[in-house]
Order: sequence, then structure tokens, then C-alpha cells
Amino acid sequence: MDALAELRAAGVRLALDDFGTGYSSLAWLRRLPVHALKIDGSFIDGLRHADPDPVDRSIVASLIQMAHALGLEVTAEWVETAVQAERLAELGCDLGQGRWFGDAGPARFVPGLGPRTIE
Repeated sequence: MDALAELRAAGVRLALDDFGTGYSSLAWLRRLPVHALKIDGSFIDGLRHADPDPVDRSIVASLIQMAHALGLEVTAEWVETAVQAERLAELGCDLGQGRWFGDAGPARFVPGLGPRTIE
């Protein structure tokens, strides 16, 4: 926790990845000095079809609202279609990552390049 607090103080932006699965929980949001929340793609997948999964839509909408209420930026993982990107924008999601924005490539550092904004 001290190391994370030092990183944050040094200007490093921290995100809680795969939120909603595994060890990511509401308890960690209270303890970790993070800037952002990344919603696990398993919830985003339900937004890809003509008739989105109402449970996934509700979960995603709730996570976005909660994160914003805590002052956190929200990134959606597994954004693969225009429909998903549009629905996420309607829900107020800040950023997206996934095939809709481009296929994965070799790792390389590009100054100033991060996840894509959902418009």
C-alpha cells in the first residue's frame, strides 16, 4: 500500500484492472490509491448484440456511476463492435480498449498514447 501511495504521489496513474472478477472488489476501492477502474470484458461482451443482455447493461451502468461518484475514470475492456462503443458512450464510460479501436500489436512505448476515448 505504501509503494502504491508513493507511485501515485509521483504522478503515476493507477488502475484497478478486471473489476468485477477475481480479487477486485468494492473493498479494494476503499483501500487502493487508484485513479481508474477497468470493467472486465465479460460484462462488456453482453452489450455487443442487437438486444443487449439487460443484466450486463445494468452492471456496467452501475459500475460506471459508482466509479464516477468516487472520482475514478472508467475504461471498458473487450470493446469489439461499434454497437458496444455506442452503448458505452451512452452510459458515460470514459475510455475503451479492444479490437474496435485496433488489433493488439507488439509492445512498444509511445509517449502520450493510452486507451482510446469513447465518443
